[in-house]
Amino acid sequence: MNSPMMYAFGMLAMMIPSQAFSTFYSYYYVEKLGLGIGLATLARTIFLIWDAVNQPLFGYWSDRTKTKYGRRRPWLFGAIPLFMLAYIMVFSPPAGVSEMGLFTWFLIALIFYEAVATVIWVNYGALFPELFKGDRLRTKASAVQQGYQIVAILIGTSLTPFLFGAMGFGNMAIVYAIVFAVLMLVFLRFVKEDEEAVGAPQPKLREAFKETLKNKPFWLVNIANSFAQTVNGLLSATIPFYAKYVLKIPEDQNTILLASVFVSVIPLVGVWYWLLRKIDPVKGWRWSFVAYALSVIPLGFGTNLASGIAAGVIVGFGLAGFLVSPPMVNSRIIDQDALKTGSRREGVYTAVSGFIVRSSGLISALAFLIVGVIFGYESGDNPGPDPESTFRYLISAVPLILLIISIVISLFVKIERKPEHES
Repeated sequence: MNSPMMYAFGMLAMMIPSQAFSTFYSYYYVEKLGLGIGLATLARTIFLIWDAVNQPLFGYWSDRTKTKYGRRRPWLFGAIPLFMLAYIMVFSPPAGVSEMGLFTWFLIALIFYEAVATVIWVNYGALFPELFKGDRLRTKASAVQQGYQIVAILIGTSLTPFLFGAMGFGNMAIVYAIVFAVLMLVFLRFVKEDEEAVGAPQPKLREAFKETLKNKPFWLVNIANSFAQTVNGLLSATIPFYAKYVLKIPEDQNTILLASVFVSVIPLVGVWYWLLRKIDPVKGWRWSFVAYALSVIPLGFGTNLASGIAAGVIVGFGLAGFLVSPPMVNSRIIDQDALKTGSRREGVYTAVSGFIVRSSGLISALAFLIVGVIFGYESGDNPGPDPESTFRYLISAVPLILLIISIVISLFVKIERKPEHES
């Protein structure tokens, strides 16, 4: 019960389908179905407005939920069938529709999918600071969780081309939806919430968000994380295009390229776990940005599969650091808030944090659009005169700029470190 290993099954459940979604949905709609990049960006913008409303509200409602089964578990159980339906819908658009019809389906499916995903991510993330107390245990739990996440990323990226190549995108979505349900039920079977946290007093909506909005370290940490998370999404979404237009390798070799990034991350998570136990988590978090920034540079020099694999392994080191360190920093912020206010508001903090970080999707979409306009890329049907430069810049130069911004913001973050026995 409540072991880091069993908690991490929730990450495995969510990340396998989510990674397949984030890596291939743009490729599917833009490159395969021919949806214009401008309409795809518009859909992401509309979703962000919706997400700005539902993220904080779901967190607030979760904090105020009081049942004999806990605050978070009822939400997670209820979201399982809805997530399965939404996921299948994203990858099963009707055939023979116009571009505007395709855009409408894409927008509706995206809003539905993201709303259900919000419920799951908010409630799962809110459990972390409640179940794991103290920097040492949190470091261990985060490392195990991110190890599982990398396995999920590896499956979601490397296996997906085989699946949609063999059975199509619609049947691939059905397979991943079933895998999600099974793993999520395993996770929920072995999680029990803190009864004291369930019964803790909760402030009204206005007070809850007022306290959150004036927490300066919280905002700085999550804005810095947002720019780095943009890099995660941009790399995942750009790799299929990078493989086609820059490395000029066959589509069936995408799996090898993707595996080079994510297989290397698994042992490197252990390296970052060792490093973060030796230093203050905030400093470790800051250094993870530096490592990540340096690691994306070699991607700009890839010319074939071999050089792409080498660059992918280097990226793995930076990515591993950024995956392990943020949960520890955010958990410390939540602990300080609980001491100050006397209430446990993991849901609100996780939701607002999630919205800030997930707004990175808009930054990623805008970067994709701007670079595409500069180099003339519109879609797979009209790639423009220089698609190679388009995706060389998107996978290296743009991530480097975004991570430099994260580094600068992180320099202003100061969070007091409590002695281990007080955590």
